[in-house]
Amino acid sequence: MTYYGAKELAASFRTVRKNTIQVAEDIPESKYGFSAAPDTRTIEKLLTHIALGYQFQQQMHAGTGRSSLEGFDFPAFMQKMKQEEGQPRTKAEVIALLKTQGEAWATFVEGLSEAFLAESVTMPQGASPASRSRFDMILSGKEHEMHHRGQLMLIERMIGVVPHLTREFQARMAPAQSQAKA
Repeated sequence: MTYYGAKELAASFRTVRKNTIQVAEDIPESKYGFSAAPDTRTIEKLLTHIALGYQFQQQMHAGTGRSSLEGFDFPAFMQKMKQEEGQPRTKAEVIALLKTQGEAWATFVEGLSEAFLAESVTMPQGASPASRSRFDMILSGKEHEMHHRGQLMLIERMIGVVPHLTREFQARMAPAQSQAKA
């Protein structure tokens, strides 16, 4: 028996995606073209990248169910992703993409069996480690989203938006701070 399986993984992914959507909603559409530094994604492209980020996972686990990455055409896959990310989108379109892609992925993950999550996938020759469990690979997608959401929270500060998690923390602390002053 495991203590963290498909249902818990899907629930945690939904929490991460809910927070990413909140960031997307908090940023004014007029700032979606902002880039924090030269040669980095704009806010719109970063959010789109997050929304589409699970396509590799979907192909690996939902689509082909590959047990090895040997022979996987990474350059072709990355080119397809780059083209899809490159399509211009409005704020509403980006948020809709985050919602639909996120829920589709969470629903898939929620239905996975412990046996499927425990399966080993062989990495390309020379990679370390030589193999990973499907659970680890699926979890890495959530970690990838959280990495980019951290970037977005810093970008929010740069454009004058207080991140929602900070606002929520401040609201929870306000009564205690008021009581301490009294």
